[in-house]
Amino acid sequence: MRVKSIEINWHPELPIFAKESFLEAVSDEYGWLGGFAESGELRCVLPYTIVRKAIFRMVRFRVETMPVARDFGVAEEKAFLNEVIGYFRSVGADMVIPATTNTIFRTYPDGADAAPYGSYVIDLSQPEEVLWRNVAKISRQNIGTATKSGVTIRAGEEYTDSSYALVRETFKRSKLPFMSHEAFNRYVAGLGEYGRVMVADYQGTVQSSTFYAFSNHCAYAIYGGNLAETHQGTMKLLQWEAMRLFQKLGVKRFDFVGARINPEKGSKQEAINSFKRRFGATLKLGYIWKYPLSPLKYRLYSLAARLRSGGDIVDAERHKLKSVNPADA
Repeated sequence: MRVKSIEINWHPELPIFAKESFLEAVSDEYGWLGGFAESGELRCVLPYTIVRKAIFRMVRFRVETMPVARDFGVAEEKAFLNEVIGYFRSVGADMVIPATTNTIFRTYPDGADAAPYGSYVIDLSQPEEVLWRNVAKISRQNIGTATKSGVTIRAGEEYTDSSYALVRETFKRSKLPFMSHEAFNRYVAGLGEYGRVMVADYQGTVQSSTFYAFSNHCAYAIYGGNLAETHQGTMKLLQWEAMRLFQKLGVKRFDFVGARINPEKGSKQEAINSFKRRFGATLKLGYIWKYPLSPLKYRLYSLAARLRSGGDIVDAERHKLKSVNPADA
């Protein structure tokens, strides 16, 4: 397997996070890497970004490996990722940090720090009546209650600022950092026509909001937020109407983005997983990982992450690695 930089050739059948305007908006350097067989056949593609912070030059993937060949298997992907590590070492990157939570790899390179991770996904090629039947009874009842009480779902660029404020406040309540307004606006601009803001309004007040990124390949529920006290069923109605909208636009999948595996009983993470699962979503199970290219800088990054938030997502979930096998999912 040979790895080299290739021309970006995005089209709407690919994940939106591989699009050049998006990669440019969220990074200092970016590109696509191609994996080639000895015959010269292109087997797979992996878009990447490099972010510079202080003394660090960090690789971050925004989407997982994209197969080109139909028979591109897991063992071949692992060989590809091993060569990817060699490529980034050769260009002077310091580390690979955990990918964005929509990015679920099937495997990881030798020597990586890895953790099992997943995402709940719905097949939108099914008829709407089948999608509705797959929603759990309690969720259908909550959606019905919200509809009957007058909750209205709206979409449009004019809700971008109010959505940002709601998401930021939601993160703050969970003691989590969120990007600056300027960075969020760059993110939205990078998606262009492939970004969509939707809000749930009740009696003139936005109760819930979600920002989606999409292409024909998949719609991703990237950032969501709620008021501290919301009217019953607002977020469930919002997600249901988003599913209907993206299905009508010809999108193939709906991804709730990010799921911790086997979360602690009674935890917030378990409740979030249950919310997603009750829409009839299937767990896509794989890995999230990071890699030390410069051991010293990697240790400094890890120390900073622990001081800032107790560690990153890989640190929090890596203890589950031996007990979870994505191949069994």
